[in-house]
Amino acid sequence: MSPARPAPALRVTTLNANGLRSALTKGLGPWLLEQARPDWLCLQEIRVTPADLNDAMRGLGGLRGAFHHAERPGYSGVGLYYRLEPEDLRAGFGSPEFDAEGRYLEARYRLADGRRLALVSVYFPSGSSSELRQQAKFRFLDAFEQHMRELQSQGEVILCGDVNIAHKEIDLKNWKGNLKNSGFLPEERAWMSHVLDDLGWVDVFRALNAQPDQYTWWSNRGQARARNVGWRIDYHLATPGVAALARRGSESIYVGQRFSDHAPLSIDYELPF
Repeated sequence: MSPARPAPALRVTTLNANGLRSALTKGLGPWLLEQARPDWLCLQEIRVTPADLNDAMRGLGGLRGAFHHAERPGYSGVGLYYRLEPEDLRAGFGSPEFDAEGRYLEARYRLADGRRLALVSVYFPSGSSSELRQQAKFRFLDAFEQHMRELQSQGEVILCGDVNIAHKEIDLKNWKGNLKNSGFLPEERAWMSHVLDDLGWVDVFRALNAQPDQYTWWSNRGQARARNVGWRIDYHLATPGVAALARRGSESIYVGQRFSDHAPLSIDYELPF
């Protein structure tokens, strides 16, 4: 009997675009098509309305796109691009407050072994602009934890996006100076620890790569990117069964071009389709 063939490696890339139109003017489209070649692309902060969408936005990297737009023009919004047609697409996670901000898209699949897979693009709120927004962020974390529990009860999940939290000291350069700042607050870090340690989710990049100085976002101030004074706030969070299918050595934070103040994060998964 011939040995079973390994499942093909399928690439999932996530990026906070900081404006889809802006990212496209900086070469995002050609990079996706010619170099990255993802099978799924999760974008956050696309900041476009349905009327803004053109063919280039709908079909990035040879993929077909779906979108969850914010009600407020020019704000937030997420996209999820896919090569494999999903069984179902869902926009929003059932929170009127945050669904109005266009923060969640989910594509559902059935794997060849019968398991269900949900692939999610999500954009967590930032709390850095005001105490009101920080309180909104805490409300989001409470609501989204419940949704994560529901997701994992239904099957495997790969959840990608800008989480706006650096989990541990290794995940930002100047951790001592940010202990009281949004994105590295004790409550936010405790939430992430709870999701990983108690609920059993996996920070896939960190499971594959324990090296320091691996960041996905840099401030536009003070030459932070040039000096690599950054934060790792963009994640692949996955349920254990599918996290185990991540291919070691495939994890990549691409810094060769600057499409945004964030960098694309890609990981390959050997998924049985």
